[in-house]
Amino acid sequence: MKTSIGRIHWKRPLGLGLAVLTAAAVVVIPTVALAGSEAAAPNASAHAMAGHDMAVHEAALEDELAQVRAATARFHDLDAALEAGYELGWVNGSGIRIITGCVFHPTLGAMGYHYFHPGLMADLPVDPLEPEALVYAPGENGKLKLAAVEWVVRGPNSNPPGVFPPPIPTVLGMEMHILVPPPGPAFYLMHAWVWKPNPAGMFADWNPEVSCS
Repeated sequence: MKTSIGRIHWKRPLGLGLAVLTAAAVVVIPTVALAGSEAAAPNASAHAMAGHDMAVHEAALEDELAQVRAATARFHDLDAALEAGYELGWVNGSGIRIITGCVFHPTLGAMGYHYFHPGLMADLPVDPLEPEALVYAPGENGKLKLAAVEWVVRGPNSNPPGVFPPPIPTVLGMEMHILVPPPGPAFYLMHAWVWKPNPAGMFADWNPEVSCS
């Protein structure tokens, strides 16, 4: 059953996304000091409003991420993820299981091992609290530790195909993106490193703190 954040269908985001809001300012060269002071007041007010809006958005996003953590906390136990229907890799339309190894980038870091839920992969809408994939990073002695969640939507060139843009699928008010185009899986995806800090950013694809070696 879908939970409190609700089902976010693939559509253009109506919210602010993660874009940083900046206030457009007209620079006026004052003829006297008083005019310069008066001209600065609206600009300061605009920046204050922009800062307030950004703070409100960041607080809302943190609340959503906290709900994602709460919904996936039980999957620190890999056996619990397996019992819930997640499995290593994904069986594509040709019956071939793909993405079964530790996914890494030669210079940017790695992701880890992807455990996909076949039922959620078959369902094109995205629910933030039911990520299509769980990403486990290798830890000490090779033990896998839950590091990130990944929302996935099959794209027009996936096998089998899924969403045909426009619109681009979204999650948490942000547009998803295709990281591996054909002949790769061509999924729309979005990571959230809710269980392992990522110096590259919460929603970056690669984590320099993760290694497959």
